[in-house]
Amino acid sequence: VFIIYFHCNLVKIIVFLQEKVFYMEKEVRYGVGEQSFEVMREGGFKYVDKTSFIEKIIRKGQYYFLGRPRRFGKSLFLSTLKCFFLAKKDLFKGLYAESMDWEWKTYPVLYLDLNVGEYSEPWHLENRLNSTLSLWEEEYGIEKKNDDPSIRLEYDIRRIYEKTGMKIVILVDEYDKPLVNTLDNPQLFESYRKTLAAFYSNFKSSAEYLRLVFLTGVSRFGHLS
Repeated sequence: VFIIYFHCNLVKIIVFLQEKVFYMEKEVRYGVGEQSFEVMREGGFKYVDKTSFIEKIIRKGQYYFLGRPRRFGKSLFLSTLKCFFLAKKDLFKGLYAESMDWEWKTYPVLYLDLNVGEYSEPWHLENRLNSTLSLWEEEYGIEKKNDDPSIRLEYDIRRIYEKTGMKIVILVDEYDKPLVNTLDNPQLFESYRKTLAAFYSNFKSSAEYLRLVFLTGVSRFGHLS
Protein backbone atom coordinates (compact mmCIF):
# COMPACT_ATOMS: atom_id res chain seq x y z
CA VAL A 1 0.00 0.00 0.00
CA PHE A 2 2.81 2.37 0.88
CA ILE A 3 4.51 1.65 -2.43
CA ILE A 4 1.32 2.33 -4.38
CA TYR A 5 0.71 5.55 -2.42
CA PHE A 6 4.28 6.73 -3.00
CA HIS A 7 4.07 5.87 -6.69
CA CYS A 8 0.82 7.82 -7.12
CA ASN A 9 2.26 10.89 -5.41
CA LEU A 10 5.39 10.67 -7.54
CA VAL A 11 3.28 10.60 -10.69
CA LYS A 12 1.34 13.66 -9.49
CA ILE A 13 4.59 15.52 -8.83
CA ILE A 14 5.94 14.67 -12.28
CA VAL A 15 2.70 15.77 -13.97
CA PHE A 16 2.73 19.03 -11.96
CA LEU A 17 6.30 19.79 -12.96
CA GLN A 18 5.55 19.06 -16.61
CA GLU A 19 2.58 21.40 -16.54
CA LYS A 20 4.71 24.07 -14.85
CA VAL A 21 7.41 23.82 -17.51
CA PHE A 22 4.78 23.96 -20.27
CA TYR A 23 3.30 27.09 -18.71
CA MET A 24 6.70 28.76 -18.45
CA GLU A 25 7.45 27.95 -22.08
CA LYS A 26 4.13 29.49 -23.14
CA GLU A 27 4.42 32.50 -20.88
CA VAL A 28 3.85 35.72 -22.82
CA ARG A 29 6.60 38.34 -22.61
CA TYR A 30 5.54 41.99 -22.76
CA GLY A 31 8.15 44.56 -23.75
CA VAL A 32 6.82 47.32 -21.50
CA GLY A 33 8.61 50.55 -22.41
CA GLU A 34 10.71 48.86 -25.11
CA GLN A 35 11.28 51.16 -28.08
CA SER A 36 13.32 48.91 -30.34
CA PHE A 37 11.47 46.81 -32.91
CA GLU A 38 14.54 44.63 -33.35
CA VAL A 39 14.74 43.88 -29.62
CA MET A 40 11.00 43.16 -29.49
CA ARG A 41 11.15 40.65 -32.33
CA GLU A 42 14.41 38.95 -31.47
CA GLY A 43 13.52 38.83 -27.78
CA GLY A 44 10.21 37.06 -28.40
CA PHE A 45 8.12 39.83 -26.88
CA LYS A 46 4.42 40.17 -27.62
CA TYR A 47 4.06 42.48 -30.61
CA VAL A 48 0.82 43.89 -31.97
CA ASP A 49 1.25 43.94 -35.74
CA LYS A 50 0.99 47.49 -37.05
CA THR A 51 3.04 46.94 -40.16
CA SER A 52 0.01 47.28 -42.43
CA PHE A 53 0.32 51.03 -41.82
CA ILE A 54 3.73 50.94 -43.49
CA GLU A 55 2.16 49.96 -46.79
CA LYS A 56 -0.24 52.90 -46.62
CA ILE A 57 2.61 55.26 -45.75
CA ILE A 58 4.95 54.25 -48.57
CA ARG A 59 2.17 54.25 -51.17
CA LYS A 60 0.46 57.53 -50.37
CA GLY A 61 2.99 60.22 -49.56
CA GLN A 62 6.46 61.49 -48.77
CA TYR A 63 5.99 63.60 -45.62
CA TYR A 64 4.29 62.50 -42.41
CA PHE A 65 3.85 63.83 -38.90
CA LEU A 66 2.55 61.64 -36.08
CA GLY A 67 1.43 63.73 -33.11
CA ARG A 68 0.54 61.71 -30.03
CA PRO A 69 1.14 61.89 -26.24
CA ARG A 70 4.26 60.36 -24.76
CA ARG A 71 4.29 56.60 -24.15
CA PHE A 72 2.02 56.09 -27.15
CA GLY A 73 4.36 53.83 -29.13
CA LYS A 74 5.72 56.50 -31.51
CA SER A 75 9.37 55.55 -30.98
CA LEU A 76 8.62 51.85 -31.51
CA PHE A 77 6.86 52.61 -34.79
CA LEU A 78 9.81 54.72 -35.98
CA SER A 79 12.11 51.84 -35.09
CA THR A 80 9.85 49.55 -37.13
CA LEU A 81 10.13 51.88 -40.13
CA LYS A 82 13.90 51.96 -39.73
CA CYS A 83 14.17 48.17 -39.79
CA PHE A 84 11.80 48.00 -42.75
CA PHE A 85 13.83 50.41 -44.89
CA LEU A 86 17.08 48.74 -43.83
CA ALA A 87 15.61 45.57 -45.37
CA LYS A 88 15.74 43.48 -42.19
CA LYS A 89 13.15 41.13 -43.61
CA ASP A 90 13.71 38.35 -41.07
CA LEU A 91 12.31 40.59 -38.32
CA PHE A 92 8.98 40.81 -40.19
CA LYS A 93 8.39 37.08 -40.48
CA GLY A 94 4.74 36.32 -39.81
CA LEU A 95 3.75 39.99 -39.94
CA TYR A 96 1.72 41.81 -42.58
CA ALA A 97 4.83 43.48 -44.05
CA GLU A 98 6.24 40.09 -45.04
CA SER A 99 3.41 39.64 -47.56
CA MET A 100 3.78 43.09 -49.10
CA ASP A 101 4.78 43.56 -52.72
CA TRP A 102 8.12 45.10 -51.79
CA GLU A 103 11.63 44.59 -53.17
CA TRP A 104 13.32 44.87 -49.75
CA LYS A 105 16.09 47.16 -50.90
CA THR A 106 18.34 48.75 -48.30
CA TYR A 107 17.76 52.49 -48.11
CA PRO A 108 19.99 54.98 -46.34
CA VAL A 109 18.16 55.82 -43.10
CA LEU A 110 18.93 58.97 -41.11
CA TYR A 111 17.48 58.65 -37.60
CA LEU A 112 17.42 61.73 -35.37
CA ASP A 113 16.33 61.20 -31.76
CA LEU A 114 15.65 64.51 -30.00
CA ASN A 115 14.05 62.78 -27.06
CA VAL A 116 17.46 62.36 -25.47
CA GLY A 117 19.71 65.13 -24.22
CA GLU A 118 19.29 68.28 -22.20
CA TYR A 119 17.80 71.47 -23.62
CA SER A 120 18.47 74.23 -21.11
CA GLU A 121 21.32 76.20 -22.70
CA PRO A 122 21.59 77.94 -26.10
CA TRP A 123 24.25 75.53 -27.35
CA HIS A 124 22.54 72.28 -26.30
CA LEU A 125 20.38 71.92 -29.41
CA GLU A 126 23.15 72.67 -31.92
CA ASN A 127 25.45 70.27 -30.10
CA ARG A 128 22.84 67.54 -30.36
CA LEU A 129 22.24 68.16 -34.07
CA ASN A 130 25.94 68.36 -34.91
CA SER A 131 26.67 65.21 -32.92
CA THR A 132 24.11 63.28 -34.94
CA LEU A 133 25.35 64.77 -38.21
CA SER A 134 28.88 63.65 -37.34
CA LEU A 135 27.66 60.08 -36.89
CA TRP A 136 25.96 60.16 -40.29
CA GLU A 137 29.05 61.63 -41.95
CA GLU A 138 31.23 58.93 -40.40
CA GLU A 139 28.83 56.18 -41.48
CA TYR A 140 28.73 57.32 -45.10
CA GLY A 141 32.29 58.60 -45.39
CA ILE A 142 31.41 62.25 -45.85
CA GLU A 143 33.74 65.10 -45.02
CA LYS A 144 32.37 67.78 -42.70
CA LYS A 145 31.99 71.01 -44.66
CA ASN A 146 30.34 73.44 -42.23
CA ASP A 147 29.60 74.02 -38.54
CA ASP A 148 26.04 75.17 -39.14
CA PRO A 149 23.64 72.20 -38.67
CA SER A 150 21.28 73.29 -41.44
CA ILE A 151 24.03 73.76 -44.01
CA ARG A 152 25.63 70.48 -42.96
CA LEU A 153 22.37 68.59 -43.38
CA GLU A 154 21.75 70.03 -46.84
CA TYR A 155 25.21 68.94 -47.97
CA ASP A 156 25.01 65.52 -46.28
CA ILE A 157 21.67 64.64 -47.85
CA ARG A 158 22.97 65.33 -51.34
CA ARG A 159 26.25 63.48 -50.77
CA ILE A 160 24.57 60.42 -49.23
CA TYR A 161 22.25 60.24 -52.22
CA GLU A 162 25.19 60.52 -54.62
CA LYS A 163 27.18 57.87 -52.76
CA THR A 164 24.41 55.31 -52.39
CA GLY A 165 22.30 56.00 -55.47
CA MET A 166 19.26 55.59 -53.22
CA LYS A 167 16.74 58.09 -51.96
CA ILE A 168 17.01 58.75 -48.24
CA VAL A 169 14.61 57.97 -45.40
CA ILE A 170 14.62 60.56 -42.59
CA LEU A 171 13.06 59.67 -39.24
CA VAL A 172 12.84 62.24 -36.45
CA ASP A 173 11.70 61.16 -32.99
CA GLU A 174 10.18 63.89 -30.78
CA TYR A 175 10.94 66.68 -33.23
CA ASP A 176 9.48 69.22 -30.78
CA LYS A 177 11.19 68.14 -27.54
CA PRO A 178 13.58 71.15 -27.45
CA LEU A 179 10.62 73.52 -27.85
CA VAL A 180 8.39 71.79 -25.31
CA ASN A 181 11.23 71.93 -22.79
CA THR A 182 11.68 75.68 -23.22
CA LEU A 183 8.10 76.92 -23.19
CA ASP A 184 8.84 78.77 -19.94
CA ASN A 185 11.91 80.45 -21.46
CA PRO A 186 10.75 82.63 -24.41
CA GLN A 187 14.23 83.72 -25.44
CA LEU A 188 15.65 80.20 -25.58
CA PHE A 189 12.44 78.92 -27.16
CA GLU A 190 12.77 81.42 -30.02
CA SER A 191 16.44 80.56 -30.50
CA TYR A 192 15.61 76.85 -30.73
CA ARG A 193 12.67 77.54 -33.02
CA LYS A 194 14.88 79.36 -35.52
CA THR A 195 17.51 76.61 -35.41
CA LEU A 196 14.94 73.86 -35.99
CA ALA A 197 13.13 75.86 -38.68
CA ALA A 198 16.35 76.18 -40.66
CA PHE A 199 17.23 72.52 -40.08
CA TYR A 200 13.82 71.12 -41.01
CA SER A 201 13.53 73.36 -44.08
CA ASN A 202 15.97 70.99 -45.78
CA PHE A 203 13.29 68.31 -45.82
CA LYS A 204 11.38 70.26 -48.46
CA SER A 205 14.27 71.80 -50.36
CA SER A 206 15.93 68.38 -50.69
CA ALA A 207 12.74 66.55 -51.73
CA GLU A 208 14.32 65.11 -54.88
CA TYR A 209 16.77 63.13 -52.73
CA LEU A 210 14.26 61.84 -50.17
CA ARG A 211 12.10 58.69 -50.14
CA LEU A 212 10.28 59.41 -46.87
CA VAL A 213 10.29 61.94 -44.03
CA PHE A 214 8.49 60.86 -40.88
CA LEU A 215 8.40 63.01 -37.73
CA THR A 216 6.85 62.31 -34.35
CA GLY A 217 6.06 64.67 -31.50
CA VAL A 218 3.50 65.71 -28.93
CA SER A 219 2.66 69.14 -30.33
CA ARG A 220 2.36 70.88 -33.66
CA PHE A 221 4.44 74.06 -33.81
CA GLY A 222 4.09 76.49 -36.70
CA HIS A 223 6.88 78.14 -38.68
CA LEU A 224 9.23 75.15 -38.49
CA SER A 225 9.59 74.42 -42.17
